[in-house]
Amino acid sequence: MVEKQTRTHESEEFLEDLAEELSVPPSRYEQADRSYMSLGDWLHRDASTVRQYGPKVYVQGSFRLGTTIRPLNDAEEYDVDSVCELQKLGKTSLTQQQLKTLLGAEIEAYRRAQNMNKPLREGRRCWVLDYADGAQFHMDIVPALPNGQASRLLLESRGYDARWTLTAIAITDKEGPTYTTVTDDWPRSNPKGYCEWFKSRMATALERRKRVLADSMRASVEDIPDYKIRTPLQAAIMILKRHRDHTFEHGGDERPISVIITTLAAHAYKGEETIGEALAVILAGMDQHILWHNNRYWIPNPTDPLENFADKWAEHPERATAFYEWLQKARTEFAAAARSSDRRVITEIVGRGVGGSMADRTARRRPPPPPRSPLLKTASVAPVAEGLSFPDRSRVPTKPQGFGGAE
Repeated sequence: MVEKQTRTHESEEFLEDLAEELSVPPSRYEQADRSYMSLGDWLHRDASTVRQYGPKVYVQGSFRLGTTIRPLNDAEEYDVDSVCELQKLGKTSLTQQQLKTLLGAEIEAYRRAQNMNKPLREGRRCWVLDYADGAQFHMDIVPALPNGQASRLLLESRGYDARWTLTAIAITDKEGPTYTTVTDDWPRSNPKGYCEWFKSRMATALERRKRVLADSMRASVEDIPDYKIRTPLQAAIMILKRHRDHTFEHGGDERPISVIITTLAAHAYKGEETIGEALAVILAGMDQHILWHNNRYWIPNPTDPLENFADKWAEHPERATAFYEWLQKARTEFAAAARSSDRRVITEIVGRGVGGSMADRTARRRPPPPPRSPLLKTASVAPVAEGLSFPDRSRVPTKPQGFGGAE
């Protein structure tokens, strides 16, 4: 772990400004809210073919977690991940294919009613609604059914923690072996449970910031939506995701997936109060939560430890290598930047990881400091390796003790 005194006030300010530069405008969150609520209203209209099944549409993924970042450029879009859960249907009532077709017909009718020009697209697990070019976002809608009781029984039978299973769902996967079969064996997911786990990792920081904002607005804490608050954990994840995006801008499938970064960061976070402290602790400790289980890397879903977020690493070992190389690069760069009190040096070093234009925009968010005395030497840009406080080699996970009780 980096000692506290190795992080300068200037480097902390820069990270705060960088998180602000990466942040999604509140209007985008409100736009996402309106989009999935509008679809929900459509599914509950009198003529709806799914109304009797209790359709419920809700957002999942980074928009739900508060870790969405601005796209790299104007050509990229925000990806609003959502779920449409038919709460009054069971897995043995129909096949995954039938559920997806049933919901797809309603989404297509909604697209036409909304005069959306771009055709509805089918993904492996979802339907994709493409909004107008100016909106700069698309919405993935995953068809789902309730699966809480089955998930709880499954995890308890294996000796796992089942506390998050109440909101578990069964989802469709057109490439899965049971897609066209009436069966109890559906792919599992639990975006609401994952979000509750994630919030539990930053509960103290979230509550404190909500209270401060509520006091300043003379409002109650309950009136403050989560998206108006950004904790050090959320900010650190946003920064790491941007660093990942820039590092793998041309890297294809080797790019570490967001759920791995988010899960490992949330495990490593220990309630630090500043972004710099959180980033240092996360970078130092996130690989300690990569397990070695059955001769493969294992990053369990905290709400369903039978799911391995790193399942593709066995088939594609280059992805594991890429993750560790990226982690070491991030450790090196952020540790070097943390030692400097010269904003030009910080901008240059952080820019190597997040992109020069992003770092320059971040630097311009704050007025420049007063001129320095000519008697003082002008600091030159320090080599990134200077002052490295992280281990110089990647840790190789050992077989964990008591894997069944992993949090």
